[in-house]
Amino acid sequence: MGTLYIVATPIGNLKDITLRAIEVLKYVDYILCEDTRVTGKFLNNYQIDKRMITFNEFNEESKASLVISDLISGKDIGLVSDAGTPLVSDPGYKLVRNTIAAGIKIESIPGPSAVISALTVSGKPPDRFLFLGYLPKKESKRKEILNRIRSITKNFKMTVVFYESPHRLLKTLKDFLDVFGDIDLVICRELTKLHEEVRREKINSSIEHFSKVSPRGEFTIVL
Repeated sequence: MGTLYIVATPIGNLKDITLRAIEVLKYVDYILCEDTRVTGKFLNNYQIDKRMITFNEFNEESKASLVISDLISGKDIGLVSDAGTPLVSDPGYKLVRNTIAAGIKIESIPGPSAVISALTVSGKPPDRFLFLGYLPKKESKRKEILNRIRSITKNFKMTVVFYESPHRLLKTLKDFLDVFGDIDLVICRELTKLHEEVRREKINSSIEHFSKVSPRGEFTIVL
């Protein structure tokens, strides 16, 4: 049997890649990726000439069985996401579950993660944290989760980390304000990239800023 390698790739700066990750991506028979254009740019930067197969949230279930068959036949396969560590708010969980069920070896090649990067620069306590990925699109569902967090953190202090898209950022910030009040938070934008921005401020200040400046890029929020 082959091995499924879960390979973390840069979240922005292409230099943020481990020697082991490069070695594994050169070794595997092919690479599963969300977008061949994004992964292709990264691979070309390191002269990695490898076949890529699109593997995303829309085709994960249909392609998982084919990937398992290839692994059983002895092929070694790399799984990457567009950026960061696969499976963390990205496709791959179902494939990993099926791979485990089939008794196939899995190896994780650790590396960049927006969650950890944001946590370490936030200035918030890093010893206990809760990562909740992307909040629901529906306002009522978002507020339901936020109210649960407020209730939990009254008795058990922890730092909370979220991802958010630019077009929903303001709505989410206003929900934070409604539920938590005007508390301190940290907004990390475009981590490791040329225009990286880390804002440490009150929620109202963030709302005021992003009401004037159209939000762009990938956001990680720490509070």
